Amino acid sequence: MVRAQELRAAWERWVEHLEREPDLEDDEDPAVLRAPIAASWRRSYAAGVDPVAHRLAPVVADEGEIVARWEQHPIGRAAPLIRECLAATAEEAGHLVVVSDAAGVLLMIEGSPAIRRRAADTMNFAEGTLWSETGAGTNAIGTALAADHAVQVFGPEHFSEDVQRWTCSAAPIHDPDTGEAIGVIDLTGDFSTVHPANLAVATATARAVETSLRLELQERDARIRARYGDLVALAPDARALVAATGRPLTAVPRAWRVADRLAIPNGGGELRLPSGACAFAEPVGPGAEAFVVRTLDRPASAAGRPLCRLAVLGRERALLDIDGRRVELRRRLAEILLLLSQAPHGLSAEALCADLHGDGGSPSSVRVEVSRLRKLLGPWIDTERYRLTCDVETDAQRVERLLTAGAVREAAEAYAGPLLPESDAPGIVAAREHLDGWLRQAVMTADDPEALWAWVCTDGGRDDLGAWKRLLPALEFRDPRRSLAAARVGELRRALA
Repeated sequence: MVRAQELRAAWERWVEHLEREPDLEDDEDPAVLRAPIAASWRRSYAAGVDPVAHRLAPVVADEGEIVARWEQHPIGRAAPLIRECLAATAEEAGHLVVVSDAAGVLLMIEGSPAIRRRAADTMNFAEGTLWSETGAGTNAIGTALAADHAVQVFGPEHFSEDVQRWTCSAAPIHDPDTGEAIGVIDLTGDFSTVHPANLAVATATARAVETSLRLELQERDARIRARYGDLVALAPDARALVAATGRPLTAVPRAWRVADRLAIPNGGGELRLPSGACAFAEPVGPGAEAFVVRTLDRPASAAGRPLCRLAVLGRERALLDIDGRRVELRRRLAEILLLLSQAPHGLSAEALCADLHGDGGSPSSVRVEVSRLRKLLGPWIDTERYRLTCDVETDAQRVERLLTAGAVREAAEAYAGPLLPESDAPGIVAAREHLDGWLRQAVMTADDPEALWAWVCTDGGRDDLGAWKRLLPALEFRDPRRSLAAARVGELRRALA
């Protein structure tokens, strides 16, 4: 109680001088206010958190979404280990066991129902609320994420007055591959029941979870090496197996001069090695779980086949680049070129006709259109069975590669709009609906507000009420896009009504 009174007095002095933004390290007695807490108070104030406004932590996800996030989160797999480490301590001290994600959103709370109700009622401490420093001011979860180390926040050390009856001890959990924080483990209870060992127990549990995740990573690496190691063994002096994060899984050729990781392009493709040589990263496995990186003997442009680039997203008339020429294609030629680019083994005249006209149409009319396209491409279309013999790269394929690699934000940003939106050819309609559905599902489940923002800025996402509703709580309160999202939700609701 004495300690709480000292801290409360320090907090009141700080609140009284908010207008002058004092330097707490100079103005406050370090014996009263710890330096990490002073630094957190300054960050909270700079983020616009009002310590006396009685503003509760914001709700950013509903119950169903939180359940899905927890089931998919890496820490969720360690839930039994967390309970084994913390359940007894929490039950004895009357504390809650809490897990948040890397943003500070609470994913799991376990403990006494009475304490859970009290925490929810007094400070909105419940699954789906945001407990970053920007969302709730100084607290162990948000401060552990901001400072990237374990921390205990005692009573009036909390920046928001509504939270000052509580004490929380939290430790971040790091991804064993990238080293980035992926969440926090926390013990929260009334400050009168705090125990000096709480922080040590939370920290030890976080280290145990990291060890468990590291063992999982090692097992996954071993499985990938067993499955794809033969692809590297064919030419060990020119190839290496690399994780999606760029971390080598097999020995890297010394000539590449790799110190730590390789910069793998999203979805794979050509890259430059630290040595200056050119290489190509080819995705392997489901979801591009790894890449086989191989050196290129010569630049891709020196190969005999030309590269045909086709832009079809959000365009009524596709744009073709080949041999230094740029041509706008009329719709039928664009449809044929796109359909052939999606069929590397070629299509018969009948199959191409079905993709263009459905049950109607004539294969003879298709032959006429293909001959017109051949005048543009030259000899790079086989006519016995329609097949492209040049290299083709489309903006739609790039979006698909990014989605396959799990780069959802980059895919959404690269998506310029629906594929040939004016086309009603059955094959094009199917490809358009497939890409739109895939991208929307990826964006809605990615837990990335920037990916959502990129989606709602497209023609396909502009009227997507579900996406706007998902985006609104994901944006920070000071984000200027938040007011637009709120207005758009209202507009779409009224339009639907």
